[in-house]
Amino acid sequence: MFNATYNQAARAYAQVGVETGVAAANPHRLVEMLFDGVLAKLATAREAILARDPARRGEAVSRAIEIISGGLRASLDPKAGAIAEQLEDLYDYMTVRLLVGSTQNRTAELDEVAGLLTQLRNAWTAIRPAPAAEVAPRVAAEV
Repeated sequence: MFNATYNQAARAYAQVGVETGVAAANPHRLVEMLFDGVLAKLATAREAILARDPARRGEAVSRAIEIISGGLRASLDPKAGAIAEQLEDLYDYMTVRLLVGSTQNRTAELDEVAGLLTQLRNAWTAIRPAPAAEVAPRVAAEV
């Protein structure tokens, strides 16, 4: 599904300006960080709407869209087939919903996208590969 090389994922992550822990993160963790980054921007955008701060709202929504498009969508592996296509369509849908929410100054669309991203992040986290230190003893025990 997200079978981007380490360099591709790191580049996509750096392009959207998220800085913490990229160099030491594995590809799976990089995607988690992308989810965290976009969710943080959506929280900021929501707060800005409630505070009637259009400049901060616009900046936060723009950054969220950059992370979705330049990070999450860019890290999809087309060889994954239907799941990659469906995620690409979902990311497109999210982008449209964020634009609608931002231009209409409404939180409902931002909340909808945050809910979808939270579900994806939870599923992604649930399939985290075991660290090498955990795999080696199991393999040795099976031999």
